[in-house]
Amino acid sequence: MSTATPLSVFGSTLPDTTQEASADEHAITRPVKDAGAIELTQQADPLGGAPSAEFIKRVPIGFARSKQVLGLATDDGPMRIAMAHPSDHQTRDILRRWLGGAIRVSPVRPEQIGPAINHAYGQQTGTAQAFVEQIDRDRVIEEVKDLDSREDLLNVSDRAPVIKLVNLLLFEAVQQQASDIHIQPYEDRLVVRMRIDGVLFDTFDLPAGVRSEVVSRVKVMGRMNIAEKRLPQDGRATVQIGDRVIDLRVSTVPASHGERVVIRLLDKSARLYTLGELGMDRDTLKRFTRLIGVEHGLVLVTGPTGSGKSTTLYASLGQINAKSRNVITLEDPIEYQLDGISQIQISDKKGMTFASGLRSVLRQDPDIVMIGEIRDQETAVMAIQAALTGHMVFSTLHTNDAASAVTRLLDLGIEPYLVSSSLVGVLAQRLVRRVCSDCAAPYTPRHEELDALRIQPTVEETAGYRKGAGCDACRGTGYHGRVGIFELLAVDDELRSLVHDRATATSINASAKRAGMHALVDDGLDKVGRGLTTLEEVMRVSVRSAF
Repeated sequence: MSTATPLSVFGSTLPDTTQEASADEHAITRPVKDAGAIELTQQADPLGGAPSAEFIKRVPIGFARSKQVLGLATDDGPMRIAMAHPSDHQTRDILRRWLGGAIRVSPVRPEQIGPAINHAYGQQTGTAQAFVEQIDRDRVIEEVKDLDSREDLLNVSDRAPVIKLVNLLLFEAVQQQASDIHIQPYEDRLVVRMRIDGVLFDTFDLPAGVRSEVVSRVKVMGRMNIAEKRLPQDGRATVQIGDRVIDLRVSTVPASHGERVVIRLLDKSARLYTLGELGMDRDTLKRFTRLIGVEHGLVLVTGPTGSGKSTTLYASLGQINAKSRNVITLEDPIEYQLDGISQIQISDKKGMTFASGLRSVLRQDPDIVMIGEIRDQETAVMAIQAALTGHMVFSTLHTNDAASAVTRLLDLGIEPYLVSSSLVGVLAQRLVRRVCSDCAAPYTPRHEELDALRIQPTVEETAGYRKGAGCDACRGTGYHGRVGIFELLAVDDELRSLVHDRATATSINASAKRAGMHALVDDGLDKVGRGLTTLEEVMRVSVRSAF
């Protein structure tokens, strides 16, 4: 779990929750007339019911947390309130006033109610759209520059409109499991798009009058210069939603109608995958596990941005026993914290590049080194030298397929004999969307899909083809979640000879297939036959690399 302190995303306009509550308490110390009686009940499972939507709407999460209270839905009668301190009469009076009627109090243990509050307020999806529909551009106020050290995205009450809007957009993105938020200005509107399962969707249309305010708010969050609007900028922030800590990577560029913003979301509390959960078939998994277990050499994972390369590297490191080996990583950014492994953040501004960092790391007696990305000749030379001097090196490259990784190293100026001596294997991968299990149904592929992939499956082979019709669970897309497709090139004697002779990627690819490599398209078609994805998805991510 990250130790970084999440940045406030609301600004300092909101006083401390405890102070707010105290003010309210002093304001209503007199008995409230005609508000109904407070009924105290004792139940065996006071948190067994669903949270009350009315309670969540009327009571700020800061107050609920500080007073350890949560309203539960009831069919009729007074609302039932789970309280860790049922004898707190002032809190009960405040709740009675906010909820506008009688309440029933159910005592609970303090350790029960904290997670329940986070879960209840974390389920309020759709609130961003409701706020967008009600936004009044005349109420947009000047951005808050002085930020608190930490605050929660769930606490959105009593905030300036733009601050509240940005928080709710972030909250909605996290709820939808989006990887990126695009804020794109047009002449007459501001469009917010979210990348979900690798595909961009238009999510909100905002008034053009709030363009500069929204962008400025995001730049304040990322500790960027809000006065500089003519040059690209990069920033970072950390926010919290309940128990989840989200890292934000913010990038702005000037466009014709204002600054364009992209926010990358990294969920620090997300579970790390194991190699067996990535989607490799049994043979590929067995061979790749054997490759990462060798004593020294270079293993590369290739693919475009967003193809899951980092996830595969993390899963590979998780397979290794860090107690008996010294494992060090060089990353930009550090996406997840790995137990027992030393992770180093790359910072070009401070002079810590992949190449210079690797040079220092090799003096730390490492057994295994993971380099986030090989970007230039200097890093490639250092990685190869490390692999040749008894270290196991993992890294990534941006290439279309596994064979192209070899020619890419040669293009970077690495001598062929060094590549052939150090390279152990290359894993190329893509991510395809999974067919939604809630609305999946058999389907017959179109001729255009078959012609594009150059296949003619039999009736028996298409029996397992499935496609989602679209439902609430998949947002009408027919897909929910993603799975990897892979091709693994293991370097054998024949491949070493081809690399040494500077063979083309086509020759290397043909040799690897003769040795048993399954191409990306082949692995994708296998998953189509098993009903995991569709021909359309395989075509989207792998046709270019196959032909």
